Amino acid sequence: MFDIIFMSYQEPNADETWQRLVDRFPWARRVHGVKGLVNAHIECAKISRTSMYWHVEADTLVKEDFNFTYRPDKWNRDVVHVWRAENPVNGLTYGNNGIKLFPTDKVLALEGKKVTDFTTSVSDKFKAVQVVASTVSADTDPFNTWKSAFREAVKLQSGLIDRQKQDESLKRLEAWCTVGNGNFGHSSIEGARQGKQYVLDGGDVTKINDFVWLKEMYDNGV
Repeated sequence: MFDIIFMSYQEPNADETWQRLVDRFPWARRVHGVKGLVNAHIECAKISRTSMYWHVEADTLVKEDFNFTYRPDKWNRDVVHVWRAENPVNGLTYGNNGIKLFPTDKVLALEGKKVTDFTTSVSDKFKAVQVVASTVSADTDPFNTWKSAFREAVKLQSGLIDRQKQDESLKRLEAWCTVGNGNFGHSSIEGARQGKQYVLDGGDVTKINDFVWLKEMYDNGV
């Protein structure tokens, strides 16, 4: 069985989602508080004891019927696998914030490199698994809801996600920009619209992994 690595930074519900995960899967391991998205991912790979590892983010709630037992055959051990996630804020279900299965050595090879969309930078081989394995739980407060939407809107509008279908991406972007359920739905819509406009205005898309910068953008109203 592959290691399960839980990655958290400053998410308000991180301890709660971690406890839910480790209660079901006691062998799961956690990386917390590492500054820099790539650095945090590298640390996850460094503590993995297996050739591939499951990557679970702090704002991910694992479905009760998902059990991390999938094992690719030997010809697919260098493939990044991504499962689908439901987002209750905008009703979308796709790979955003989904559970991943990463080849450990491929992640380690990115140490010291600057990447924007981490998941599609790990390997030139990618598989979108058509199974819903989790629910996104990023709408914990106005800022984190806004941040999640802003980052994803930048990716969708700019086309920076490798191998993405632009027509599909723009349909998803439209949903992000118009649908906002729950207590912080307005923050999600605002973040998505501002992320889209940031790209249209020629903004530097590589900044979306700098969470300090994102907080400054939010505080300044972009």
